[in-house]
Amino acid sequence: MTNATRKSKSVGDDQNGTDPIQAYDKGQAPAFCTICESLRALIGKALPQATSKVWHGSPVWFVDDNPVVGYNATAKGVNLLFWNGQAFDETDLKPVGKYGAAQASFADAGDVDGKVIRRWLKKAGADVFDSRAFFKKLRKAK
Repeated sequence: MTNATRKSKSVGDDQNGTDPIQAYDKGQAPAFCTICESLRALIGKALPQATSKVWHGSPVWFVDDNPVVGYNATAKGVNLLFWNGQAFDETDLKPVGKYGAAQASFADAGDVDGKVIRRWLKKAGADVFDSRAFFKKLRKAK
């Protein structure tokens, strides 16, 4: 079993014992499936302490119950999202939403630069956004 398909850190296998992230990847168009598999392998190697599952319909990796990185396929490509990406000071990551997330988009497998993504993943593992505490504080403020 390759790192891209390993299940040891994945949670939430379906009732048939299949890996939901692998099923997600295989359900994409062939070009986007290749991108998803590449991203999964890079994430698995860079964040071995993380757990993963399909969350809100997309593969997501968590550190201490906090979402760190995930990806989703769209009609135009695959987006790689970092929950704390705006803190990375990386011009290739574009801000998303209002809470500090940022993402990169890939339309072709050749766009996936492993060296750059490993750098982002290193930052993601070192600077985890404590979403649980953040949103708890927001709820109390209301």
